This record gives sequence, C-alpha cells and structure tokens, in this order.
Amino acid sequence: METDLNLLLLAKAALLGMVEGLTEFLPISSTGHLVLASSLLRFDHHGVQVFEITIQAGAMLAVIWHYRARLMATALGLSSDPARRQFALNVLVAFVPAAILGLLLGSLIKRHLFNPTAVSIAFVVGGVVILLVERAQRLRVPGSSPRSGVRTVDDLTPKDALRIGLVQCAALIPGTSRSGATIIGSMLLGLPRQVATEFSFYLGIPTLFAAAGYSMWQYRDALRADDASLFVTGTAVAFFSALACIRWLIRYVSTHDFSPFGWYRIAFGSLILLSSASGWISWPA
Repeated sequence: METDLNLLLLAKAALLGMVEGLTEFLPISSTGHLVLASSLLRFDHHGVQVFEITIQAGAMLAVIWHYRARLMATALGLSSDPARRQFALNVLVAFVPAAILGLLLGSLIKRHLFNPTAVSIAFVVGGVVILLVERAQRLRVPGSSPRSGVRTVDDLTPKDALRIGLVQCAALIPGTSRSGATIIGSMLLGLPRQVATEFSFYLGIPTLFAAAGYSMWQYRDALRADDASLFVTGTAVAFFSALACIRWLIRYVSTHDFSPFGWYRIAFGSLILLSSASGWISWPA
C-alpha cells in the first residue's frame, strides 16, 4: 500500500514537472498552471512550496544547457570583453527590481494570491493585455518603434534592462507569467519580439535560481532526505520538457505572434472560474 502511494506521488511529481517545463517560457504562467495542477491533483505534500520552486530551477537548467556556449563565453570574457560585461550587467540590472520587491512582498502575495480564483483572474487579464499589445504591434508603422535599432540582446542598454526588470515585477502576481511580463513588457517598450524572448530566457536564470535558493532556505524545515526521489523526478522532467519547449518557442517567434496564447489564457482562466462557480470542481480557497 505504501509503495503504491509512493508511486502515485512520483507520478504526480512527474506531471507537475512536465507542466512546469512546458509552461515556464510561454506567456501563460507556469506558476499559475502549477497552482491549478497541484490543486487538481491534490498534491498536498508537506514540501510543496519548495518542490514547485525547485522544478522551476530545473527548467532554468534547460536554458543554461541550450545557451551554454553563450553563457560560457560571457563568463570567460567578463574581464576582457566590454560587450560581455555589458550583457552580464544588463541581466543583473533587470534582475534587481523583482528581487527586491519579491523579498518585501513575497509572503503577503503567497498568503493572499496563491489560489485558483486569483490565478484565473490573472490569466484572463493577462490574455487581454497580450491581445491588445499584439494588435498595437500589427497597427504600428514599420520602423516606427522607438527602439527599432535593437537587433540582438547585445544592443540593449542598462536603461532598457531596468525597464524590463520593472515590468517583470508584475509576474510576482501568480497567473501573470514571468516570461509573459518580460516579453510583452519589452515589446511595449519597443523591442523586437525575438530579442524580448531571448532576453527573457537569460533573465530567468538569476530570477528563478534566486527564488529557488530563498524558498529552500525559508522552508528548510520541510525538507527531508526521503523526498529526494520526488524532487529529482520533478526536476528532471521539468528540464527535458523545458528544453523541448525552448527550442520550439525560438522557432515559433520567428514567424508568429503571441495572440494564440492570449486567447488560450482567456479561455483557460474563464473555464477555471466557471468550473468553480458551477461546482464542477471544488478548488481549494
């Protein structure tokens, strides 16, 4: 009986790892999906808070692996290459606002907004924002962007990075989407979709690793040695599914916009709200 329960828990961990990996880099909110999936699966493990952050770090490992050549070149060139130093500085500058705000408001947000209703509302609102931004992009006169000279992430300035970091703060609200906030916010600032998407990948590395480290320290009393298999399973599945998603998204943004994700967010969020209001599913408060 105990073996069956352990296997069931591992299966849930694998499913949540897949949800994380497939949603972390899309503008549809991995945290929102994890909150909803955890509720639906009744994943009430004692270390759930640490688990959900840890598997996000697993998804970040996929970014590091995919961009390993660029990241290694940056690390080796910090002392001799001004362009590499500028790139590293931009990532650091963009990381700071959400880090500070997260430390100040993290507990308050978790206490009041980590529930299916709040997440679903954020899904719908975020979807509407995506559709409005993409509509504005289609109506924009070619070459009229205030940052039309930006062609790659190396063209970004510290001022651009700070602005991106400020819009990333919106992602502290679960259901908003970290990647969605940074990508769509960057597009509002006039940055090309491909540059916004790639910089969002890089910015996620310090953001989610810092969140994982802080969460593990904060909930260290909930960590147990016999939970290792659970964490390894979820993290491994998140890594491989995220790697597949990253490679797909890079191809996607070269020829498509984010409107389908906006419609998905609206439909999915509305479905959760409807299921809760009608009693189809009893979501935890």
